[in-house]
Amino acid sequence: MRMTGTTVRGIRMPLIRQGDDLAQIVVEEVVRAAKEEGFEFHDKDVIGVTEAVVARAQGNYATLQQIAADVRRKFPSGEVGVLFPIMSRNRFSMLLKGIAMGADRVVVMLSYPGDEVGNHLLTLDAVEDSGVNPYTDVLTEDQFRAKFGECRHTFTNVDYIEFYKSLGDNIEVVFGNSPKMILNFVQDVIAADIHTRHRSVRKLREAGARTVLTLCDILNESVDGSGFNPEYGLLGSNKATEESVKLFPKDCTEFVERVSAGMKEATGKNVEVMIYGDGAFKDPVGGIWELADPVVSPAYTAGLEGLPNELKLKYIADNQLQGLSAEEADRILVEKIREHRASGTNIGMQSQGTTPRRLTDLLGSLCDLTSGSGDKGTPVILIQGYFDNYASR
Repeated sequence: MRMTGTTVRGIRMPLIRQGDDLAQIVVEEVVRAAKEEGFEFHDKDVIGVTEAVVARAQGNYATLQQIAADVRRKFPSGEVGVLFPIMSRNRFSMLLKGIAMGADRVVVMLSYPGDEVGNHLLTLDAVEDSGVNPYTDVLTEDQFRAKFGECRHTFTNVDYIEFYKSLGDNIEVVFGNSPKMILNFVQDVIAADIHTRHRSVRKLREAGARTVLTLCDILNESVDGSGFNPEYGLLGSNKATEESVKLFPKDCTEFVERVSAGMKEATGKNVEVMIYGDGAFKDPVGGIWELADPVVSPAYTAGLEGLPNELKLKYIADNQLQGLSAEEADRILVEKIREHRASGTNIGMQSQGTTPRRLTDLLGSLCDLTSGSGDKGTPVILIQGYFDNYASR
């Protein structure tokens, strides 16, 4: 019986530069790591490559001036409402600066007490104690300050109201939680929320907004030679320099298939490949949901489609294996797992409590937690044994 299950390795990589053949580099470095560290490859191993290095190799960048040019072209009125952006220096501040450069007046509506990914301006208790109704009340900045004073982020200690206003002398900040509330100030709106953007667009159009776009609609094509993303536009972008952003990678399916084919040629194994971004997990202290990207994985090979199909070993052990010898319990458990896998179903009490998330979301979280966001230098993750189970001998 094998004594280990899933193993995860961060693979050290050279610094990736624009124009590099990243697919070839990934294959070479993963194979080299196996030779130096003494491990072997197997069918259904998984290679995860962070979206950041894919976009960097593609040169998928845009300047603030290019963002501004697209905003100016798509909002000729010169007035833009920016609805429900997240509070982030890395994720949104540069986008707001570019939007402000492309408009005469910008009204930012922040949701309160927090944004959609859990960054909080204040606590729900503070809102309730103030007598403000967050479902119906729209507040100007003066009204908000009079009620709540200075509001600093739990982790960064940044006052995002002041910070966002500092990005342009034409920016004003208001507060509300219904999309249509921003129409009290402007008629042309960018729905800047990530995961609720489709609802926001629908609500704004129903309320009679003149122009409604999302961040997906800004830089969804090249502007003055910029990078772009045809599906996500500015969503998934990060600050690159003080004057530019790195966009979410494009042409991702071609990349993962090239890496998979390269691994097949180099090792003879059928290796699954995915690109991953934020891992979609929630911090228990700050309450921040780690998913500022539009999706965890923008592309993956076909073998990673679907959900886990697992049994809950604790339930079976507590309910079906009591009083049996160790050998008999082991034999029955292995049989049940194999029967369950063969059935292709994941229903019934014996499966309750297993994680009903997509495989790519689970694997993306594992990759993101392993690579981190700092200086580990491992933007490529090798996961082995993930599809094994207790019956794998």
